[in-house]
Amino acid sequence: MAVRIDGKVTSEEIKEEIASRVKEIKAEGGKIPHLAAILVGNDGASQTYVNAKVKACEKVGFQSTLVMLKDSISEDDLLDEIQKVNDNADIDGLIVQLPLPKHISVEKVTAKILPEKDVDGFTPANVGRMALNWPTYISATPYGILELLKRYQLETSGKHCVVIGRSHIVGSPMSILMARNDNPGNCTVTITHSRTKNLAEVARSADILIVALGRPEFVTADMVKPGAVVIDVGIHRIEDASKKSGYRLIGDVKFEEVEPIASAITPVPGGVGPMTIAALLYNTLLAAEKKIYS
Repeated sequence: MAVRIDGKVTSEEIKEEIASRVKEIKAEGGKIPHLAAILVGNDGASQTYVNAKVKACEKVGFQSTLVMLKDSISEDDLLDEIQKVNDNADIDGLIVQLPLPKHISVEKVTAKILPEKDVDGFTPANVGRMALNWPTYISATPYGILELLKRYQLETSGKHCVVIGRSHIVGSPMSILMARNDNPGNCTVTITHSRTKNLAEVARSADILIVALGRPEFVTADMVKPGAVVIDVGIHRIEDASKKSGYRLIGDVKFEEVEPIASAITPVPGGVGPMTIAALLYNTLLAAEKKIYS
């Protein structure tokens, strides 16, 4: 039976490490890390995510600022709000919660954030630094996956890593990070997507299979090599009358089928998901301590 890679436990470990460092900073009379979040509109899921981030800041001893704006705000006015945070020397990190209203360009908003405050790791400068293997803020989900591989001591060097999905958020950066000369890294990487021929065959050749396609239970047992490490990034809510909530969460991998074949696997929920806030806090600590942009 596969090792279950527990993102809940690992994320709590990282938060405890960050909280410990914040106590040291306070004792030294240093600057307490400060994260700002901009939330546009009243999307329920976005509000939940942002509230969880604010609570996590409190838990580790960070300061946090939440800027709530109406979804009718103009693009120029939103860019002005971002500039205010850019200019505020007390704020170390800034996130703009996605999705944004349709009349606002995500590209313009992302590019407006100062790279040294871009703790989501989405600006062109930080994506470029990642591609060059320079010190940078690695975006939340890829950072979470790297930490899980590292902390569970899963060997990556010399392995064949297959990434299913090519998004800018997960698939594309993971393909770069897994190939770099580092640990985790030093993989031979194949990136696949909806146009890949013989996808099941390619997936079956993977020692490490990272699935970020956004299709519920897409990866089945016949697509996984016995003994492979399987990282499931997907999360989907499906109706389930037997649950009190009326739904249950599943991933991009058919977990019950694949778990007996894999050597290690992330469950959904409780795998990659909980690592995202830990990554954001870690990047904010790096920003406050001027570890990336000194």
